[in-house]
Amino acid sequence: QVKLVESGGGLVKPGGSLTLSCVLSGAPVNQYGIGWFRQAPGKEREGVSCINTRGTEAMYMDSVKGRFTISRDNAKNTVYLQMNALELEDTAVYYCVFKGWGLDARGYTYWGQGTQVTVSS
Repeated sequence: QVKLVESGGGLVKPGGSLTLSCVLSGAPVNQYGIGWFRQAPGKEREGVSCINTRGTEAMYMDSVKGRFTISRDNAKNTVYLQMNALELEDTAVYYCVFKGWGLDARGYTYWGQGTQVTVSS
């Protein structure tokens, strides 16, 4: 059974940094694309970033380009999201997703439970 467990969320001030981690079990992480989505209160879920099986291609939503970096460690079955220069608008629950590609939520089969990221002064 595939399971995704996120960690690394928390409270950070504007301009600060956080690194999210997602550990996958039940399947090799290099079998399919993997990524991150987020959902803020009262807003629709949106695709943040994704990375291909070899880690050679990544996609980012426009508002995080240049600030967020996705990476994967296939040996640890883990994907990361390094978030720098965080803004108030980045506040959301962040979800790890697996077996898919792109920034459309319909493209993914497996979802984690989410980790809260709060950016506040």
